[in-house]
Amino acid sequence: MILKKTYRTLALTAGALVATGAHAQSSVQLYGLIDMSAVTYTTNANAAGNHVIGMGHAGEPWFSGSRWGLRGAEDIGGGNKIIFTLESEYVVANGQGEDGTQFFDRDSWVGLENPTLGKITVGFQDTIAKDFSGLYADPYVSTTFSTKEGAYTNSNNFKQLVFYAAGPTGTRSENSIAWRKLFNNGIYAAADYQFSNSTQFATGSGYQAALGYNGPGFSFGGFYDHTNNGGFTDQTWSLGGDYRFGIGRVNAGYFHYLGNQGSLGDRQDNAWTVSFKLAPHGPLDYELGYQQMHVKNAAYDTNGNIPNANSGLFDPAATTVHNGFKETIYASTFYHLSKRTELYLAADYMKLHGGYTVSTTFGHTNQLEVATGIRTRF
Repeated sequence: MILKKTYRTLALTAGALVATGAHAQSSVQLYGLIDMSAVTYTTNANAAGNHVIGMGHAGEPWFSGSRWGLRGAEDIGGGNKIIFTLESEYVVANGQGEDGTQFFDRDSWVGLENPTLGKITVGFQDTIAKDFSGLYADPYVSTTFSTKEGAYTNSNNFKQLVFYAAGPTGTRSENSIAWRKLFNNGIYAAADYQFSNSTQFATGSGYQAALGYNGPGFSFGGFYDHTNNGGFTDQTWSLGGDYRFGIGRVNAGYFHYLGNQGSLGDRQDNAWTVSFKLAPHGPLDYELGYQQMHVKNAAYDTNGNIPNANSGLFDPAATTVHNGFKETIYASTFYHLSKRTELYLAADYMKLHGGYTVSTTFGHTNQLEVATGIRTRF
């Protein structure tokens, strides 16, 4: 039997579905992550100030949204690769999709990767400011600037800095085009633009740019974010970095936000964060962090709370503005069973001051959260 040179074989390997061809090498990988916060404890979980003990943190895992996805690449020659990612999130505790209306609610994009041009992607994807600032705002993610997606942990009280890196549709951009490149000299550059897909070109659109440097044992940089929400303009700029030494890592960052509120003037936020990670030889590592988010001249949303930055959700009928700040301290330890699987114990304590209010405390000014769980990858 004579086999044609253009044959194609399909093989299932551990965690990957791989297809190979005679002319163009291609691959499709099935991958995923499962995070199950087995036991959680939360104070001030209702208006009466009661606590709750349950499975999952507010119905979701503490660190990483559980997800599965398909990631593909095809080498088309000349150093060019066509790449794509389709990724969906689900909740392990009840088996439901994280977003019942959007199947691929984490990623849905296709792009081109080239050693000279960098990485260009179009579709539904992380904002570049989110991926960039996670390096200094979250001790659980990458230690260097990278063209790969992935920044910020999931649904805990110290995550809220992520919204300073959001666009018109949140921390993931719809109808967007993004460019990322890591140069040989350590410089990292990225930019993205989100289309409004309406006849009013600017309304609902946004753009971001980031520039950083990966040095020997440290990374440093900043981003600028411009968002148009319903005729109002929001702007953020941020600076931060990390320093790595032996078994340790120190991260620090600053965010400045201006949110236009029409006749009420601009909301002005100043936020900063510092965190540490120690990973001694052995199966354990330890994290400790602190952050403050200050608001000035901020209008409440229709529920009487401070809305997230870049959301455009302030109450247009509001006649008063508020000042205040939120501070959060958090800590965790991981016990690594293998390269893929770990057990964790985590906690955070949030304190609200002045006119800063959030819906999750039901009118109370503080909240303690504790969780144990397991996280594994495939």
